[in-house]
Formats: sequence, C-alpha cells, structure tokens
Amino acid sequence: MPEINQEILKGTTTVGLVFHDGIVLATEKRATMGNLIASKKAKKVYQIADRIGMTTAGGVGDAQQLARLMQVECNLYKVRHGKTITVVAAATLLSNYLQQNRYYPYYVQLLVGGVDRNGPSVYSVDAMGGASKEDDIVSTGSGSPMAYGVLEDRFTAGMDEEQAATLAIRALKAAMRRDSASGEDISVVVIMKDKYEERAVEVTKGNSPELAH
Repeated sequence: MPEINQEILKGTTTVGLVFHDGIVLATEKRATMGNLIASKKAKKVYQIADRIGMTTAGGVGDAQQLARLMQVECNLYKVRHGKTITVVAAATLLSNYLQQNRYYPYYVQLLVGGVDRNGPSVYSVDAMGGASKEDDIVSTGSGSPMAYGVLEDRFTAGMDEEQAATLAIRALKAAMRRDSASGEDISVVVIMKDKYEERAVEVTKGNSPELAH
C-alpha cells in the first residue's frame, strides 16, 4: 500500500463545533504546494445535502472529487428513499468509499457535520476510511494543534449560534498566526434545523474578523 504523504494531508486548518441547536464548520482559504501559496481563495467547505456539510484538508483535486461524489450520492439517497440522508449515514457512505480505495488512497482528511432528525453531529473521516463521531469539538490539518488549544480552553456546553461561530473563528485565527499552511480569509458555515448558512469572514491584518451576515 502506498505511504501517505503527511504533508499533503495536513496543509490546512478546519474546525467543527457542535452547539445547542446545530453545527459550525469553518476553514481558512489558503491552498499550498510546499512553500508556494497556490491559492488564496480555496474552497474547503462543501454542502453535500440539505443540512449536511463537509470540510476538506489535503489534496485539492481529491477533495473536489469526493465533494462531487457525496453531493450526487446524497441526492440519489433522497430520491430512492424519499427522505434526506442522516449525518451518520453520509459519514458511513464516505468512509466505505475511502476504505474501498485504500490501495490508491485519496489524500484527504474530512469532517462531515450537520443536523438531522437525531439532532446535530459531526464526524471525522480519515484517508483510510476511519470515521469517528466527535461529541463537541474537532479540528483537522496542520494548524489543528493551535486550534485545539483555543477550542478546548473556550468551549462550553450550551453555546448559542453566535458564540459557537465566534469561537470557531478565534480558533482558526490562532492557527493562522502560527501555521504557514493556513491563512487568508475564513469560511464559516452554520447548520441548524431550518437553515444551511454560509458566511464570509474577511481577515484584515491587525483587526479582529467579523462575521458577514
């Protein structure tokens, strides 16, 4: 089995956070190729179902292919079964696909999170297809150690939507200060029972980022 290049897997920062009524998924927008900043507007959060999102860390081509695949499969599930796929089913579907391709792996680390009839939940899915449910907070990528420092210090049960979104941004900012593979602006997605909302956050050097509604 080919050895997975950890540098490919880890060059970014993504955050998932479960609050009382929903999920926050957030990422920065820098894409790197070694020491080169290849893009400052990379998309790393994808909507794969009505109330489910997926964040990506790793190879851009692999991530985009998996996002397209999941969008199609989640739509097919809705057509075939007459109901929206659950978060755990989406994470399991993604896990199975990655496991089937373990000998020619996708260079990715993913978060799948959203809200369904069972409430809000988020799963971490690795390149070999391992899927783990995260109770409250999760981060992936090269900036995750810095992000975890903020998340574990600041997270409290019962946060509301704005508190959770602000904490996710704070965690990303901490990672972006110290991790060269993470930077530029921030994408924040808030998922609740009645909405999937994308927010753009412009990060101006020396200023605190603010959510753009």
